[in-house]
Amino acid sequence: MTLDLSPRPAAAPLPRQVLAHAGMEARLMLRNGEQLLIAVVIPVIVLVGGVRGADRLGLDYDHPVVDVFVPGVLALAVMSTAFTSLAIATGFERRYGVIKWLGASPLPRTGLLAGKVGALVLVETLQVVVVVGVGLALGWDPAGGWAGALLAVVLGTAAFSSLGLLVAGVLRAEATLAVANLVYLLLLAGGAVVLPASAYGGFGDLVRWLPSGALGEAMRDALVDGTVGWTHLLVLAGWAVVGAALTARTFRWE
Repeated sequence: MTLDLSPRPAAAPLPRQVLAHAGMEARLMLRNGEQLLIAVVIPVIVLVGGVRGADRLGLDYDHPVVDVFVPGVLALAVMSTAFTSLAIATGFERRYGVIKWLGASPLPRTGLLAGKVGALVLVETLQVVVVVGVGLALGWDPAGGWAGALLAVVLGTAAFSSLGLLVAGVLRAEATLAVANLVYLLLLAGGAVVLPASAYGGFGDLVRWLPSGALGEAMRDALVDGTVGWTHLLVLAGWAVVGAALTARTFRWE
């Protein structure tokens, strides 16, 4: 009896390719010091600093400060990964021709995008574990509403990732780096992502329609009030559809 040891080269099944690519993307994202800073360190600093400094800042809400801040920081974590980190990483991948090389591999474009989405899910899972752990240590008492929070995370990821790919697909890598960080800082400061829209006075009626405001309000509706903020979720869905349509029309792979 003889064994047939002749090689049979072939591509791995698509699900295995996507999982491998997602794992690689997640590892690269977490190994990058700047991306790790944006994804994990800054949200934790904002949470701890906001809760500890609430009295000095004169912040007064109907609920304990930590209960208000944790949902907002979870929204910030989603924005940091799905928009800023994804945009910067994709911009430099275009610059160095990585996406072009992957396009010549057995991994199809749909698999490439699915792998990036999978990496976002992995990193966001880590962020949620860290932020929730810190929040519980600070005395956070969530109101439930986990289904609404999950919907907000899914739609927020879709909205911000489409916008991140839009920026990375039309600008040079250096411009993408500058724009992604600038937008992140502007939305952090004035986008109603961490603080409720009501904290911005009359301007709050406007920022609710931004993806940052819609995500932050949807997370607070779910985890502070225990309700599903359908209006905010629809706003996020609208941003996701618009961002995906623009990205499909303008994204350049090299």
